[in-house]
Amino acid sequence: MRRSRKVKILATLGPASSDEAMIRKLFEAGADVFRINMSHTDHDSMRTLVGRIRKVEGDVGRPIGILADLQGPKLRVGKFANGKEELTVGQTFTLDDNPDLGTSSRVHLPHPEILKSVQAGHRLLIDDGKLELKATKTDGKSIVCTVVAGTRISDKKGVSLPDTDLPVGALTEKDRKDLDAVLETGVDWVALSFIQRPEDLAEARKIAQGRALLLSKIEKPQAVTRLAEIIELSDALMVARGDLGVEMPIEAVPGIQKQITRAARRAGKPVVVATQMLESMITAPVPTRAEVSDVATAVFEGADAIMLSAESAAGQYPVESVATMDRIAQRVEKDPTYPGIINAQRSQPEATGADAISLASREIAETLKLAAIVTYTASGATGLRAARERPQVPIIALSPILATARRLSLLWGTHCVVSPDAADLDDMVDRACRVAFNEGFASTGDRVIITAGVPLRTPGSTNMLRIAYVGPGGKGSR
Repeated sequence: MRRSRKVKILATLGPASSDEAMIRKLFEAGADVFRINMSHTDHDSMRTLVGRIRKVEGDVGRPIGILADLQGPKLRVGKFANGKEELTVGQTFTLDDNPDLGTSSRVHLPHPEILKSVQAGHRLLIDDGKLELKATKTDGKSIVCTVVAGTRISDKKGVSLPDTDLPVGALTEKDRKDLDAVLETGVDWVALSFIQRPEDLAEARKIAQGRALLLSKIEKPQAVTRLAEIIELSDALMVARGDLGVEMPIEAVPGIQKQITRAARRAGKPVVVATQMLESMITAPVPTRAEVSDVATAVFEGADAIMLSAESAAGQYPVESVATMDRIAQRVEKDPTYPGIINAQRSQPEATGADAISLASREIAETLKLAAIVTYTASGATGLRAARERPQVPIIALSPILATARRLSLLWGTHCVVSPDAADLDDMVDRACRVAFNEGFASTGDRVIITAGVPLRTPGSTNMLRIAYVGPGGKGSR
């Protein structure tokens, strides 16, 4: 089943979309990768979802990617004697290490790392920014604040710290247990939440040991500041606009989205745009015009994937949400301005043989109007370089490794096919032409361009480019 678009769709599973029949419907509607949110999923439920996705994968005969999203450090205030309190702008309010129930003047903050790290002048945002406090005095055990905006606080509300660099890693004890569990099931991607610095990836990578690729969620100002370093150590990025919009001025988020997307494209790393893309479809069968424009902007920007969260996980119209996103993406990619915008954002290739081959294959394919670019890739690296070029023609990624094909399902413009290794160069040409023919990308008489590494089965050795004619029945000829 080939898609009629290049951008991929990532759909979150949840109460509205957890049974096998619904997962099948979401895939048929356009979902390429499924996200399991470990903030709301226990290990048994996660294993069940993975099993159902793999069953659907077997039924449809297409590689399907799975992304497990770790919760990350959730910072929350304690409880209040009355459950909630009304505050006034300008009053003093204290967060401290006293475990007693909160009052209108103080509340317990069960996070000593915050008490020790926040400094006078730092902002503390409570309940997704609905309440803003500004620290005026700290002593390591309490933070005395002034109420800047907002008037209400209640039990267990989240705390965001846009000005504070916490000396803790991105993995909590819960995350470590969740990471072990998801790796055992063979998920393809693991998303790390609240990354602040490149070092935050080190522990997860040591635990993963290559069993899954790591996606860094950019949702804190500290991560934006060190973006280049984080990109270098990540396998992919996510523009997590929800928390970015809490911790940074909301009007800054669109520009940061473009900054992250373009930086990831330059580096050849997949980038996902997420959060509230079709938010109104949680309760409505059609999106707002602004939401349609938002999705279109991400597609025009060349994002590898666009994501649905609550729309597909808990909304009333999960299938309609995926189908709507699919239609928007298809329409954008057919727009006459789309190729020019994508081309204008293209970066110069790096000085490597693989990048030179990928650049040449794109230019030849577009100049000669070839049917497809066929890449042989064991590790996925060749597929990544081909997608970085954002060619106008389809990319067919052939891999003998199912895990590689699943991982590449997140990648822009890439149609993944699991195929045994070619025996020799002639077999490689025949196999590429046959797959292009059978998958509906090429007809008899069309030409395809093939990239691979010689000698065969040598990861990271892309050094060959060949044009082949598709003969009758898909047989290849040079």
